[in-house]
Amino acid sequence: MRKNINSHSGRVFGDRKWILPFFATVTVSVMLSLTAIFGLYTSPYAGEQLPFDIISLARSEDSSGYFIEPDLKRSLETYEASKTEAPRLAYLISGTKGDSHRMMRTLQAVYHPRNQYILHLDLEAPPRERLDLTASVKSDPTFREVENVRVMSQSNLVTYKGPTMIACTLQAIAILLRESSEWDWFINLSASDYPLVTQDDLLHVFSNLSRNFNFIEHMQITGWKLNQRAKPIIIDPGLYLSKKSDLALTTQRRSLPTSFTLFTGSAWVMLTRPFVEYCIWGWDNLPRTILMYYTNFVSSPEGYFHTVICNTPEFRNTAISHDLHYIAWDTPPKQHPLSLSMKDFDKMVKSNAPFARKFAKDDPVLDKIDKELLGRANRFAPGAWCIGSSDGGADPCSLRGNDTVFRPGPGAQRFQELLHTLLSEDFRKKQCS
Repeated sequence: MRKNINSHSGRVFGDRKWILPFFATVTVSVMLSLTAIFGLYTSPYAGEQLPFDIISLARSEDSSGYFIEPDLKRSLETYEASKTEAPRLAYLISGTKGDSHRMMRTLQAVYHPRNQYILHLDLEAPPRERLDLTASVKSDPTFREVENVRVMSQSNLVTYKGPTMIACTLQAIAILLRESSEWDWFINLSASDYPLVTQDDLLHVFSNLSRNFNFIEHMQITGWKLNQRAKPIIIDPGLYLSKKSDLALTTQRRSLPTSFTLFTGSAWVMLTRPFVEYCIWGWDNLPRTILMYYTNFVSSPEGYFHTVICNTPEFRNTAISHDLHYIAWDTPPKQHPLSLSMKDFDKMVKSNAPFARKFAKDDPVLDKIDKELLGRANRFAPGAWCIGSSDGGADPCSLRGNDTVFRPGPGAQRFQELLHTLLSEDFRKKQCS
């Protein structure tokens, strides 16, 4: 019995180790209470409103000053006013297996030192072709000197009618935004596109144009497209497979959205920098919401940017419903563009469009465009920036001059005639309607 009592007493004595920390805690608590009561600490905001009062939303009828979105929206209004120098364009030129040479030809036809260029050869192209494209860019002395042509190192699998094309386009825009802060418009072209005017023509015309206009052919989606594109739910295997395959169509169908209105149009666009920044940054959630919606949409490249711009008050009045392309369509139902040839040359010129599609590889009409419309006999379509000698067939663009000086030709006049129509009041009444 004694032995048990001694053991118990030893345990009780050991448990008393908590007493000292307990009294220390009580003492500190009492001191803190006294300082609060007697004001031993003076508030650094004495005599002023507390920070909580300063930002109180209940004290202000207009709370817009507390959020970043209005500042970003106001920056759009000052964007054009801050632009006084000649414009710059940012091009995405995309292709697939067997397109590398056509991409280089299109690049050289639209090249200008002021612009930015990014090339994307999709994952269906073999590695050797992608390496050859990169080598061609690196070996060009002008590209090396100016450093305004890039080849996307990450090749994406792109399904034209699926969201992978939109994802690739947004990635290219993000790279262009990161690499350069000075361009004004984004233009997407494919390897089967070709210019009908020189870059001097284009830049000269845009020098005298508001930099708030977005050229994006659009219309509200109606008729058969509602049933065949808006209601079906598709899955793009390019999102998760390494080889291209057709879109997978589910048996489920969905109702039309009620929080935004669907628009459709051409996949080929010329978009302002502020608008594509909005699509990338999305300072409200609309661009991301619409992007997720179009993940399961048939022909999403023909609807994503169109739906975003026409559902955003800051941009809907900037949308000009034209894709700046001459395209010959099959009839009916105008689903596949016809390949252009010599017989289409006069129609292309009379359209006054700065670009045309689609062209077969090395079609003779491209040589005719080079000679009669672009004046291209060497690598590039020459402009005022080309100040070298052309004697003996030499390349005048091997020597660069002032790239802010333009030498517009007949193409500029044709394009101005098109813009006169597109910017007329009657034409602009069709905006987002």
